Amino acid sequence: MKGYKGFDKDLKCRGFQYEIGKEYETDKAEACECGFHACENPLDVFNYYKPADSRYCEVEQSGEIDKDGDDSKIASTKIKIGTEIGLPGLIKAGVDFILEHAESEESNTGDQSAATNTGYRSAATVGGDGSVAITTGYQSKARASLGSAIVVCERGKWNGKTYPLIGIKAAIIDGEKLKADTFYTLENGAFVEVTEET
Repeated sequence: MKGYKGFDKDLKCRGFQYEIGKEYETDKAEACECGFHACENPLDVFNYYKPADSRYCEVEQSGEIDKDGDDSKIASTKIKIGTEIGLPGLIKAGVDFILEHAESEESNTGDQSAATNTGYRSAATVGGDGSVAITTGYQSKARASLGSAIVVCERGKWNGKTYPLIGIKAAIIDGEKLKADTFYTLENGAFVEVTEET
């Protein structure tokens, strides 16, 4: 089973040292308790390893498998550490994952299209199902139709060089947790609806 895993800057996770290309095995897997952990959805990795000082790899999980009910995290008794993909690779894999799992009926400028914006207080909008609105700038926002997805970054205040990246989150607009055709930004790791007055 293909997954994505985060590590600290030394390629450690919970104190365990990993190496790229190596395989590991343990005797028990229980999500959030024991075993080797990774996520099916690449963007769920950000819940555990923030971008500022983390490393990211593709992995293969096998053996006994146990899934977490809160997100796509999986525990396994076997894991192989694959290619290191870094932050850009993890974001791209996350967008691909969303597009693959979203239903497509209509689109912005074509099925499974994407709108990307990186500017200060910028906005990205898509109108068709299966599309993705991605925004990465400081105090930026994204909006999508039902069945499409948004990817939003949260950044800290100017530090003299940049607006440091704090977190990133993605979700499919389901009409319940997140409303269609509504702008959202990311604050303290959670989606927040943006009103015209904001």
